[in-house]
Amino acid sequence: MSTKSRAKKKLSEKDIDQLVVAQANDDAAWGKPVRVQKAKAAALSIPADLAARAAFLARLHRKTSAEEWLRHIIRERVELEEAAFVGAKHDLAAKTR
Repeated sequence: MSTKSRAKKKLSEKDIDQLVVAQANDDAAWGKPVRVQKAKAAALSIPADLAARAAFLARLHRKTSAEEWLRHIIRERVELEEAAFVGAKHDLAAKTR
């Protein structure tokens, strides 16, 4: 199977692994290296009363710190919002068809 015809169909993880292994030593098969930098941590300022409430809830949830609990809550909320956005986008696309 040629590379072009493989690109048209969705490759499974196993197919991708096989392709990478087959092309591992072929320099012509690889593009220019991509440099990735770790994102810097962001600081977030919240009111003291909200921080105290978050610290209390973190202890209830047996987290080692309010920061760990907040990180978990923010990650969970972002995932929910992203899923809602994708769902709304899908619904809008279905209505316009």
